[in-house]
Amino acid sequence: MTTVAGRPGVGPAGSIAARLERLPQSRWHVKVRCLIGAVTFFEAFDQLMAASALPVLQRDWHLTTGAATLAVTAGSVGMLLGALGAGSLGDRIGRVRTVALGVAVTALASLAVALAGNIELFALFRFVQGLGIGGVVPVAATYISEIARSDRRGRFVLLYEMIFPAGLTAASLVAVWVVPHLGWRAMFVAGALPVLLAAALPRHVVESPRWLLARGRIEEAERALDRIELEVTRATRAPLPEPAPTTTVEESAPGSLRELFVGRSLRRTAVVSGLWFVGYYVNYGIATWLPSLYTKSFGLDLTTALRYTLLGNVTGLLGTLVVALTIDRVGRRPALIVGFAGAALALATLALSGAVSGGQVAVFASGTTFFVFAINAALYLYSPELYPTRNRARGAAFGGLWNRAGVILGPIVVGAILAAGGSLAAVFAQLAGVAAVGAVIALFAVETKGRTLEDLNS
Repeated sequence: MTTVAGRPGVGPAGSIAARLERLPQSRWHVKVRCLIGAVTFFEAFDQLMAASALPVLQRDWHLTTGAATLAVTAGSVGMLLGALGAGSLGDRIGRVRTVALGVAVTALASLAVALAGNIELFALFRFVQGLGIGGVVPVAATYISEIARSDRRGRFVLLYEMIFPAGLTAASLVAVWVVPHLGWRAMFVAGALPVLLAAALPRHVVESPRWLLARGRIEEAERALDRIELEVTRATRAPLPEPAPTTTVEESAPGSLRELFVGRSLRRTAVVSGLWFVGYYVNYGIATWLPSLYTKSFGLDLTTALRYTLLGNVTGLLGTLVVALTIDRVGRRPALIVGFAGAALALATLALSGAVSGGQVAVFASGTTFFVFAINAALYLYSPELYPTRNRARGAAFGGLWNRAGVILGPIVVGAILAAGGSLAAVFAQLAGVAAVGAVIALFAVETKGRTLEDLNS
């Protein structure tokens, strides 16, 4: 058994979790969050690019509402399938390798989108890009959860998750200048840059010791944790505390998709799937169409429309920060309930006021993104907590499948209402009703605050 200065050798049963739980915050944690976070940043950047390009595509390619819907939903269909496939892959070949593979697919497909000459090729390559994006984000969140301490897991994971709305904000900010001056293709060329991360990630980020142990690769798990402990010891320049004694150990066995729908996992899967669907239905029902609504419904110029979109992403980033700083104190369930209720209230207010100006829509839509970004970040924390290590990436990705369903259906329903001549008040009213349903579903969520992953799933 290998040892590191500051700790005695301990056996694998229960010790991996105990040793991770006793690690103080260090430069190693910052390094890993930055590397994985860079991946997540660009995945978010790539995800929003289609919405930023849509007003120009509608003008240059003379797209109908149906063709515009195809342009923005093709990537979401890919994300849905990518999330499901990557969950199984992440539990089979590892978290880090799966993330690296997804990044490579996303980056290369982004370059292909930039070269597309018609809406059919644009949609096809966005679908392939979506396969990568859908796979990376839930598996990356699973990895971050598995290296976090239980008493600070909410703050640790959600400060990392802030990188995702930061990527969305960056996409909006870049689009304000790039799309009018360099064209929409330049946005997708920039989205190909992360291919460099795909090669670097496996060399600089150690595989999750929890996953290695769950796969029966005990010696590799020990070596991975030894490497982590050595880096933490060097960074803190102090001996590590003794691991706390624990009798809570997860069973080591192969995971399966079926396991998500039996026993206590059934309720957890049903609740978290509903939350994912509603959160992203509302989010993308608004975000996908806002730039076009500003230009077509209110006659705003493209730069103003993109600036209003940027405002919403900034408030969303603020909402993610607020939930990151409070969720370990208030708990997951109260945070989710308040988030959905707040989004429903903002949307209902906008619907009742009639949505009469672009500025009014920008203010209340930004209030909505404050809550929905907080919700979606909290779900990336919450989902991996609900499943054992052998099935954690699969469970988190299955929730991602439902968020992709919401991403697809939300814009389609909004597009259908607009195509049928419905008012903007009707659009926001139906989104408010869906958000209210999310608040009700959140009442049935299992609280996970302050408990180790092993305790939650033993």
